Amino acid sequence: MVTPCPESIPLSEITGARIFCKLDNLQRTGSFKERGARNALLRLSPAQKKRGVIAASAGNHALGLAYHGKLLGIPVTVVMPDYAPLIKVSTCRRIGAKVLVRGRDFAEARALADTLAAAEGLTYIHGFDAPDIIAGQGTLGLEVLEQVPDVDAIVCPVGGGGLIAGVSLAVKTLRRRVKVIGVESMATGNFTAALRAGKPVNVPRRPTLADGLATLTMGTNAFALARRHVDRVVRVTEDSIALAILRMVELEKSVVEGAAAAPLAAMMTGLLPELRGKKVVLVVCGGNIDPAILSRVIEKGLVHDGRMTRFTVVISDRPGGLAALSRVIAESGASFKDIEHDRAFSGPDIHAVNAVCTVETRDHAHIRELHRALRKSGFPILVAK
Repeated sequence: MVTPCPESIPLSEITGARIFCKLDNLQRTGSFKERGARNALLRLSPAQKKRGVIAASAGNHALGLAYHGKLLGIPVTVVMPDYAPLIKVSTCRRIGAKVLVRGRDFAEARALADTLAAAEGLTYIHGFDAPDIIAGQGTLGLEVLEQVPDVDAIVCPVGGGGLIAGVSLAVKTLRRRVKVIGVESMATGNFTAALRAGKPVNVPRRPTLADGLATLTMGTNAFALARRHVDRVVRVTEDSIALAILRMVELEKSVVEGAAAAPLAAMMTGLLPELRGKKVVLVVCGGNIDPAILSRVIEKGLVHDGRMTRFTVVISDRPGGLAALSRVIAESGASFKDIEHDRAFSGPDIHAVNAVCTVETRDHAHIRELHRALRKSGFPILVAK
């Protein structure tokens, strides 16, 4: 499906560039992976289509294969490592694929998939290094050139490299002047490590919000293409990815996964100052984030913005003690979100209690104002976060 690439005024305002978002999170399965999956399935021989295909995937490649395999009548088996988001596992099963959750990382899942492929005569379709997959992902770049003809730069997440390899090849073939910039998480870094070594190398897996980038290594074909056509690569922190997810929800009204938020994170943190004032397309590659993860990310983002804070104060455990504290908070324009009374560890005064308060505020300045009001009213702050 051709996905939209609208200009975002709010994202432009916070980054200083003219931002356009290539919304591949609007694909039927919520990810760009459909492009390569359908292309690879269409290019199978009749015998291969009949026997079926298998792949190892953390989720989005599996979803793309499952959906288009169902549409084309091709049996699909996927092996997903045990860190795969539950939403991707359940959606893949619902679409109709045979799903096996096995392996501590992608390498172990891939080993099992290879064993099953040999035993059952299935065709293995690599999620980011098969030429047909890379070619399919390149259609995203072609669409961008049609939708934003005078684009100056495309900022794209990098995991296994199939997406940026396809996009950069397509874009540089037709429009050499357009910059193609890769973004990795500090917890992944496959492209950076490959550039340093001159070839793809294994990168130890670390926990990351951008689970779609946690492939342990770049593909050999993907790296060969990307190193020739990608202008530079930057790395972003997990905190900046979390904040970018929140900004996409609030400002763009789009739910995105960690990998899809990485390009915005790079722009927001000032890693690409040369793009200020330029027309920049952010590749929003997917929207399959676990709702439980999303809720935690949103809360972390609110804390970062100073819109939620936690502190501990000592209040009287007699009638009216909590009311007095509530009055100060209300008069300061803040609002209780949660409160917990800690009597066991509140010290020797049996008539005092520690109140652990989670409060909604406007910003960091408002938090400082609230702290001043609490101290002035006789509520010393023991702990503040």
